[in-house]
Amino acid sequence: MINTIWPWLILISISYSFFFGRMDILNDGIYDSTRSAINLCVTLFGNIALWNGLMRIVRETKIIKVLCKLLSPIIVRLFPETKSDLELRQIISMNMISNFLGLGNAATPIGIKAMKLLNEKNSKKRSMSNSMIMLVLINSASIQLIPTTMLAIRQSLNSKNPNNIIIPVWLATTVAATTGIIALKIFFRKR
Repeated sequence: MINTIWPWLILISISYSFFFGRMDILNDGIYDSTRSAINLCVTLFGNIALWNGLMRIVRETKIIKVLCKLLSPIIVRLFPETKSDLELRQIISMNMISNFLGLGNAATPIGIKAMKLLNEKNSKKRSMSNSMIMLVLINSASIQLIPTTMLAIRQSLNSKNPNNIIIPVWLATTVAATTGIIALKIFFRKR
């Protein structure tokens, strides 16, 4: 659908600019948006490289074991299949930490790996287990301590105070995650 709408919007814009003598405004808009897109990509690339590098260091050191121990009671309660699987708990810990730091791009490959391991433990291959559903929820509505991607976007767009979203993000993500977990736990009991 969008593949049909988008070209029409572009054609209408170009036609309107041509017939009403506004080609200079169209050209300025194209170059300004291109410049903004490149600045945003460079900013996000630096942000992604920094945080992914830090997460790689955490994964290669003993820090992950400490963080896994701290998160272990929560993970075992949310994901009962992980009681006897240390590797799976570590992967889910990394996923939760990545989301906690607002690194959705770093959390995605780790989340996929965790989902594959959970699927191996799933006895019903044609449907998702409770832990798999919980992992999707945790990734979708995770609590974010530092919304790094959003801060980088706001910074690249020259926001006067890019940090003023932190408290609303804390509130929104906490409410979303808590509500989702409670709803899923109720649903799982009725299932």
